[in-house]
Amino acid sequence: MNKCHLVYLACTAAVVGAGLGAAPASAGHMTHVVHAGQSIQKAVDAAAPGDTVLIARGTYRESVTVTTPGLTLRGMGRGVVIQPAAAKTTAKTTAKTTGGATGKDAAKAADTCAAAGNGICVVGKKNRKLQDVTLVSLTVTGFTRSGVYAVDTDRLTVRKVTAVKNGVWGIAQEASARGVFRGNTARDNGDAGLFLANSITTEQGATDTGGTLVEHNRLEGNRIGVTVRRLRNLTVAENHVTGNCAGVFVVGDENKPKAGAVTVAANRIVRNNKSCPKTARLDALQGSGVVMTGTEDTLVTRNVIRDNAGKSPLSGGVVLFKSFVGTTSERNRISDNELSGNLPADLVDQETAKANTFEANSCRTSRPAGLC
Repeated sequence: MNKCHLVYLACTAAVVGAGLGAAPASAGHMTHVVHAGQSIQKAVDAAAPGDTVLIARGTYRESVTVTTPGLTLRGMGRGVVIQPAAAKTTAKTTAKTTGGATGKDAAKAADTCAAAGNGICVVGKKNRKLQDVTLVSLTVTGFTRSGVYAVDTDRLTVRKVTAVKNGVWGIAQEASARGVFRGNTARDNGDAGLFLANSITTEQGATDTGGTLVEHNRLEGNRIGVTVRRLRNLTVAENHVTGNCAGVFVVGDENKPKAGAVTVAANRIVRNNKSCPKTARLDALQGSGVVMTGTEDTLVTRNVIRDNAGKSPLSGGVVLFKSFVGTTSERNRISDNELSGNLPADLVDQETAKANTFEANSCRTSRPAGLC
C-alpha cells in the first residue's frame, strides 16, 4: 500500500469500475481526507479515477471543480458546508490552494467555477462525457448561481446533498445523461431547486437523458421545485414538493424533437403557494402543482396534489399551459392522481389540441368542466 501524504490521510483498497474513455481501472483506489482549514480542491486535483475525497465536518470557503472520472466527493454529513470564498481571495491565492504551479489547469477550472457563481462544478467535454462522478452528503449554500452545476456528464449521482439559498439553482445539470438525483434537499433557491436541461444557453431540440432519475428529494421554498426543460426519457418520482411558487415544470418549445416522454409519478405536491413575480421568460407564479407546456407523451400519475392555489395564468393542480411560442402539448396522460383544494381548479387544460387524456383522477373541479 502506498504511503499517504499531504491530504492523503487514509488509504483504502476497492475495486471500482469507472473510466473516461480508455482510462484504465485501478485495483487500489485511494481515500483523500480533507479537514477544516484544508483545500477540497487540492485533494480533488490529487485524486485519480476511482478515488474518494472524504470531507470532514466544517465550513469550506471555496468553489470546487471535478473533472476526474469515477471520483466520489463525500462529506461527513450536512455539517460539511461549502460556501463562497471571501471576497478578498485573489486568483493568485486560489491557484496556491489548488496546487500552485503543478495544478494550473485545475486552478483555472476552479476559478472559472467560482467566477460563474457556482459551488461545485462537475465538468466533462461535449464529445467526451465525464463518467461516474458521485457527490454525497454535504451542503452547498450562498452561491450567486448554483450550489451544484454539472455539464457534459454521464451517470452523475448526487445524493443527500443540501443546496440552500443559492441565487439561481440549487442543483443544475445540462447536456448530460443517465443522472441520478436522490435524497437531496433544495431549499430557498432563487429559481429551481433542481434544474435539468438539454442546454441552458442554446436553442435546440430535446435530448434523450437515457433514463435520468429524480427521486426522494425534498424541494421547498424555491421559485420552482423541479424544472425539466427540453428533455426526454426522464422520471420524477416520490419527491416531496412544497412551499415553492410552482411544484414541477415540464417545458418544451418549438424545436424538434419535442420535449416529453417524461414520467411524473407518486410525488407529494402540496401548498406551492409562494408568490413569485413575472420574469422575461415566464409569467408570475403562484399556486402551481404540475405544469406542462409544449410537451408530448408525458405521464402524470399517482401523485398527491393538494392546496396549490393562486391567480397566476399557470395556477392549478395539473395545468396544461398553452406554450408562449405556440407549441401544442399532445398525447400527454394525466391519470390516477389524487387532487383537492387546488385553485382555480384541480385540472386545467388551456390547450387547443384535444389529444391529451385525463382519466381516473380523484378531483372535484376542472377547467373546462368534465375533466374529473
